[in-house]
Amino acid sequence: MIDTHAHLDALDDDPAAVVARARAAGVTRILTVGTAQAVALAERFDGVFAIVGVHPHESAAGGVEEIRRLQAHPKTVAVGEIGLDWYRDYAPRDVQTRMFEAQLGLAAELGKPVVVHTRAADDDTLAVLAGFAGTVVLHCFSSPGMLEPALERGWYVSFAGNATFKNAPELRLAATQVPSDRILAETDSPYLAPQPVRGRRNEPAYVMHTLAALAQARGEEPAELERQIDENATACFGL
Repeated sequence: MIDTHAHLDALDDDPAAVVARARAAGVTRILTVGTAQAVALAERFDGVFAIVGVHPHESAAGGVEEIRRLQAHPKTVAVGEIGLDWYRDYAPRDVQTRMFEAQLGLAAELGKPVVVHTRAADDDTLAVLAGFAGTVVLHCFSSPGMLEPALERGWYVSFAGNATFKNAPELRLAATQVPSDRILAETDSPYLAPQPVRGRRNEPAYVMHTLAALAQARGEEPAELERQIDENATACFGL
């Protein structure tokens, strides 16, 4: 199994212990998200790869040239997480939009996939992405209204622990509508621990709970969905 989105540098525990627990649970690959620290962690551990970009919250302080430099590392596999967040509004909206567009341009130049964060900004996110012809992953999918255009455009849809919550049947319904070759799973750890471990700090090992919930919703065997997600991630990120 693969955890396609984790923040290893934000976990309280020693990353070595986190990676070891993941492997014991059957999670053999982890994509860790951030900037220089993500690349350093990818260098340190076999089976760990980096997704590097300026988060919308950091748009006012981030710089595309640093992201370009980090993208040159052989274990950096995508630009992300990037996008728009109108819920927190930690950076001015025009600044977020410009940073989003600049990083999409970088991804297009490098031929890298993008991992997209969108919150309370569905229409604007779709509008900005309309001009991007590359591979898109909708990270921590939580916007059912975006599902139809996402599938029309051939994007990957990644489900996190919130898809297991008792009050999120709409996310499990969405998971049943994603084609088998476009579904991914993630933890977004240390956030959004799945229902069976809710209240704990999330970590990559717990992606197995999300896998089980997705398989149940889709009426599939967990082992088969695990194989499919692993195959999808390999194709998406060029692993």
